[in-house]
Amino acid sequence: MERMCTIPQNPYFCTPILGTATRLQVSMSPHAFALKCVSKSNSINFPNVQKPVIDDVTEAPSIKPTYEPTPSNRPTRTPHSGYHFDGTPRKFFEGWYFKVSIPECRQSFCFMYSVENPAFPKRLNRLEEAQYGPRFTGVGAQILGADDKYICQYTEESQNFWGSRNELMLGNTFIAQNNMQALNNEVPPQEFNRRVLEGFQVTPLWHQGFIRDDGRTPYAETVKTARWEYSIRPLYGWGNVGSKQKSTAGWLAAFPVFEPHWQICMAGGLSTGWIEWDGERFEFQNAPSYCEKNWGGAFPRKWFWVQCNVFEGASGEIALTVGGGLRQLPGLTENFENAALIGIHYGGIFYEFVPWNGVVNWEIAPWGQWCISAENEKHKVELVATTKDVGTTLRAPTSEAGLAPACKDTCFADLSLRLWEKRYDGSEGKVILDVTSNMAAVEVGGGPWFNTWKGKTYTPETIKRALTLPVDVEGIVGLVPFLKPPGL
Repeated sequence: MERMCTIPQNPYFCTPILGTATRLQVSMSPHAFALKCVSKSNSINFPNVQKPVIDDVTEAPSIKPTYEPTPSNRPTRTPHSGYHFDGTPRKFFEGWYFKVSIPECRQSFCFMYSVENPAFPKRLNRLEEAQYGPRFTGVGAQILGADDKYICQYTEESQNFWGSRNELMLGNTFIAQNNMQALNNEVPPQEFNRRVLEGFQVTPLWHQGFIRDDGRTPYAETVKTARWEYSIRPLYGWGNVGSKQKSTAGWLAAFPVFEPHWQICMAGGLSTGWIEWDGERFEFQNAPSYCEKNWGGAFPRKWFWVQCNVFEGASGEIALTVGGGLRQLPGLTENFENAALIGIHYGGIFYEFVPWNGVVNWEIAPWGQWCISAENEKHKVELVATTKDVGTTLRAPTSEAGLAPACKDTCFADLSLRLWEKRYDGSEGKVILDVTSNMAAVEVGGGPWFNTWKGKTYTPETIKRALTLPVDVEGIVGLVPFLKPPGL
């Protein structure tokens, strides 16, 4: 079924959620754009939302995104946007996550890329295993797409993977076109299509690729192929608009401690283009988008995650990111700590709740419910996400089995979010946000998950003091460039 809606070209990305019908047109603003969404006839309609007036309209032309090369010194660049591999043979992975949400048909597409132990471009031989121990190698591309279906293409070789040391730019050639060499840097889309048969490239402003499912996922409903091409306009990095952007985990993330590290690279942006999902074509303009990454030795032992860019109940842009995990502390012993944070962008302001400026509490079911609250000196936040969707099992880089089934996700969770100012006595003051969504992405991973996980953050006073110091790592290493670690 084809659906077309015309909705206002909002400079933000909190797009109103519309009802759906065949060939719709909603006249809401003289500054409007067209969106065509091809999906199955059992698409979900939105309750309690006024239906648009059905009218006979001319079908919009296919959307053609505009490619722009990555500029230098872009204003929304966050620390740790680059590729962190330092060339050493230590155990290492890096993973990237990009999400596009299409509110008009309540579908999301989540692109996940990972590289494992790139010091070994091919599977280790016996001599290498004897010298370095067993390692898993390779590059993976996964997509959780429409209706929570899944696709994965994986290779044990990484010699055709490339990543920029200084910027959010990466790609991989699974199969090159005949007589063509694999890419090793960003190229215009026409050049990519001429040289790459199966693979991907992504930058802060552009994303394209084509992959085939490798048949290794009998436990999930898969699609055979996926092809995509869209442009990206970043709005939020990780910090206030117009200010220096922040490292998600503080300045200590510049060093190989408290791994794995986590960086939100784009809390919110707008994407324009198309995605072909097993033959179905989704076209979108100014679709809410998100990007984050992880790197280090391996994923946490156990973790949870909530992310959403599509809300009802407020105007303007809203971006929510929540994450927490049980991660190993540095040292020879098996010591772990609870780490979690909540980040909210709204109206150009960044509301940050992290262990070094407050406390984060959570109660997470093995599946189906995420209850998280936090407070800092000035604000308090509460959110609840629930889902009856069964979820889809995804892969994550693990030290025990490489890229293996390790987490479960859905993009169909219901979410309520409240954020308010605290009065001098700690009571509730001005309400900043009171919003809901039915397009939240949620995840649980690792384990074991025998029962509900109740926890709160605790940071030793010495570490808390260290993290609150105004250390400008980028400024310091900028004085001595050869000391700058990769990725920063």
